[in-house]
Amino acid sequence: MNTSRRNPHRSRLRTAAASAAAVALAATGLATLPSSASAAADGIVVQYRTSASGASADQSEPWLKVRNAGSTSVPLSGVKVRYYFKADSPSAAYRFACSWAVKGCANITGTFGTLANPTATADRYLEIGFTAGAGSLAPGADTGDMQLRFHQSSWASLVQSDDYSFGPDRTAYGDWSKVTAHVNGATVWGEAPGGNGPTDPPDPTDPPTDGPRLFDDFNYSSHTDPKINANGWSVRSNSGGPGVPGATWAPENVTFASQSGNSVMNLETSTAGTGASTKHTEVLTKSMKFKNGTYASRVKFSDTPRSGPDGDRIVQTFFTINDLKAPMADDYAEYDFEYLPNGGWGEPANILYTTSWETYRPDPWEAVNAHSEARQSYAGWHDLVVTIDDNQITYYVDGQHFGTHGAAYLPERPMSINFNQWLIDLAGQPSTTPRAYDQQVDYVLHVKDQVLTPSQVNAMVGAYRSAGTSFEDTVPGS
Repeated sequence: MNTSRRNPHRSRLRTAAASAAAVALAATGLATLPSSASAAADGIVVQYRTSASGASADQSEPWLKVRNAGSTSVPLSGVKVRYYFKADSPSAAYRFACSWAVKGCANITGTFGTLANPTATADRYLEIGFTAGAGSLAPGADTGDMQLRFHQSSWASLVQSDDYSFGPDRTAYGDWSKVTAHVNGATVWGEAPGGNGPTDPPDPTDPPTDGPRLFDDFNYSSHTDPKINANGWSVRSNSGGPGVPGATWAPENVTFASQSGNSVMNLETSTAGTGASTKHTEVLTKSMKFKNGTYASRVKFSDTPRSGPDGDRIVQTFFTINDLKAPMADDYAEYDFEYLPNGGWGEPANILYTTSWETYRPDPWEAVNAHSEARQSYAGWHDLVVTIDDNQITYYVDGQHFGTHGAAYLPERPMSINFNQWLIDLAGQPSTTPRAYDQQVDYVLHVKDQVLTPSQVNAMVGAYRSAGTSFEDTVPGS
């Protein structure tokens, strides 16, 4: 049975009248991480200096170091650092750059977010993250220089003097509590701007020790590796939607490689501007046996092609789905992370959606769904978690709450787990020059009927890797 996604074009622009109120309530923005006292809990300390100390500048230059003052090693892939600032206008867009870093700029990510509770000195933040390639910080070690900068997309001058994290006199590195650090979603250093503190007790980090689950580290040799089929996966080759008419789904474009000691799956999508030259990729479980519980994956999104001209309206995903048995059937279910680096579906630029589907009708189009979104770049590695219980569906990105959708969208039947990358159309880039886009996947985890926090997910994945376990599936068939 083909459980791949149909083309959801227009689903972002219109929902059924019956779901309008629920959508309005459920579409939430990106929530902030809690603040905490600046004591070096868990041993993490952030040091800051600036090389652009003027009240205004062409670009802000927060240079940072992360130091481990504790007694145990800390994987940098679980560390996030936030620099808070006041946007120069409500519509201002920003771009991040790394000029130089001891850990290597390729191992450092920068994304922008919006505070839930704006203050006079902060309504945005720059979040710095690390790929697995950055390694770990041993006790007493630090990252060394991270010479970072950001600017308005228009390159208009920006005002720094009203930015919460800005220190004009900080021309040499020193501890700086106006920049926060977070380890696996928990704040361990610094004070966030007022009004953005915690509302709930910290989540426990100890994961459950029993219960059915699926874990796969994607440790395979190629798309023809017999273990893929034995482990319950299908690499799609059949024709059909979603995406560009006439495109094929190319198993050979699904490859595997080792990165920083972890095996990684790569989905390549390529085109030369015609349907016949377009190759999409998808990997999905053969069984639809997954329903309530926790779903998690670490996925690397790309803003630009690996080669060739940019601009295609590409969709990069992690989702669960079952089949639509009839138009508007009420037992349909689908839960999506969808990243559009070049826009699409009426959006002009990069946007990340999370969407919970009750049902739809393909012709004439009608949809009942709820979605949350963030309009910013998500290039780089991200921890994606969605939990489903008897009351709601909750999405997290990098340990942060991203959106919650209500009981109207809960699944009635089990689903498959899917990853795919495909082009909405060929209108975004009309060139006939060949180009190729990559989406990478580090692991996938499902824990049946248990709602885990992002910290618990990280702990469980870490336990699998410490034990050298690359695959486990104890989820019973549906």
